[in-house]
Amino acid sequence: MTVLSLVVFLIVGTIAGWLAGLLVRGRGFGLLGDMLVGIIGAFVGGFLLTSLGLLGIFGAGLIGAIVVALIGAVIFLVIIKIIKKA
Repeated sequence: MTVLSLVVFLIVGTIAGWLAGLLVRGRGFGLLGDMLVGIIGAFVGGFLLTSLGLLGIFGAGLIGAIVVALIGAVIFLVIIKIIKKA
């Protein structure tokens, strides 16, 4: 992994985490929190969409990566919210 790809990965994670925080919680989690949620969301979204055969729908590129990470981050936050209520 090059430095540039790491920076892009962190930017995508931060954007996806921030958007997921807005959708699920109404506000973000701060820079590090958004980054962490987005990175976990990227793994969750990538795994789930690949397993369902839907990853190709979102296409390649920066916007596709943000959308996949956002889907995964929202799923991750909803699961965390359900667990915290139980």
